[in-house]
Amino acid sequence: MTTDPGDIRFDWQRRARTGIPEAVLAEGKSPDQLARILKEARERDAALLLTRLAPEVAANLGDLDYDPVSRTAILGTPTRRPESDGKIAVVCAGSSDLPVAAEARRALQVFGTEAPLYADVGVAGLWRLMEVADELRQFRVVIAVAGMEGALFSVLAGLVPGLVIAVPSPVGYGVSAGGQAALSAALASCAPGVVTTNIGNGFGAAAAAWKAIGAG
Repeated sequence: MTTDPGDIRFDWQRRARTGIPEAVLAEGKSPDQLARILKEARERDAALLLTRLAPEVAANLGDLDYDPVSRTAILGTPTRRPESDGKIAVVCAGSSDLPVAAEARRALQVFGTEAPLYADVGVAGLWRLMEVADELRQFRVVIAVAGMEGALFSVLAGLVPGLVIAVPSPVGYGVSAGGQAALSAALASCAPGVVTTNIGNGFGAAAAAWKAIGAG
């Protein structure tokens, strides 16, 4: 039977299979498609994360917890998993990296935990990172977001015992613009314990961190 390309087949069983619930990448979907997904979620009384959601679209989708920095929205109230608290942190090099870092934090919130954010700790002012290094050593996983040359990834991994998940952000001038230089830096890091997501993939980093602590 041919499936109508406009049909939506949402994977409501994904969390049971993988430990990570399906999220909605709003970018590229029509308002009607998003409204249909949200209608089904409300009928199931399911919490849901929407990513890359434009504010003008979010305004017409009903009662959502919308964050304009990360361009994410949360429907419903996620189930808290307090046993996961204090295991994951998010850091970002500069305030320009906040949209990606905030996406990771919001995803973790939907998964069940609140992750602290350490912002503006880029290595251009190394003292900023050193001031919080002792705190960061307490976490099993640190999600690190950086653009430009991506130096934060290697420096951070040389300071903390936990897994460092590098998320290149599409921030920078010239050859660094688009996140390519930061991605190459993360992949070529000499510091052990660095793994890398795609450029700007805060959600993917959150999912990897969640699985790394065994919370899924």
